[in-house]
Amino acid sequence: MKLYNGGKIITGLVVFLAIFLAPFAYNAGKAAYSQPKLKMPENEKECIESKEFMRTKHMQLLDQWRDWALRDGQRVYVNSKGKAFEMSLQKTCMKCHTNKAEFCDKCHNDAAVSPYCWDCHIQPEGLKK
Repeated sequence: MKLYNGGKIITGLVVFLAIFLAPFAYNAGKAAYSQPKLKMPENEKECIESKEFMRTKHMQLLDQWRDWALRDGQRVYVNSKGKAFEMSLQKTCMKCHTNKAEFCDKCHNDAAVSPYCWDCHIQPEGLKK
């Protein structure tokens, strides 16, 4: 069996594979992620929930806080250890995570997500981009 235009077909496949694989080759080794360093305030020893919980579920928690505070009038969150916290993005979360650009924005940009927190909330002075 003879392959007609075999050279052109093989050349086309090589060009296709090169174009298809170029983004993967370009980003090779760039997927490394460095977590932001946090400095807790002197009077605080831990976050409202575990580090693992906050890394994976903070958005769901903030959505719940919004619903509980605005729809149900509940303003106090009791964590899994029984400690109470005010449900407030600015008074609770931003008390520890003071550098929005280095903490919030860095993580959200690395994860390619666009949270809508600041659509309603006013960024405290010094935290604006």
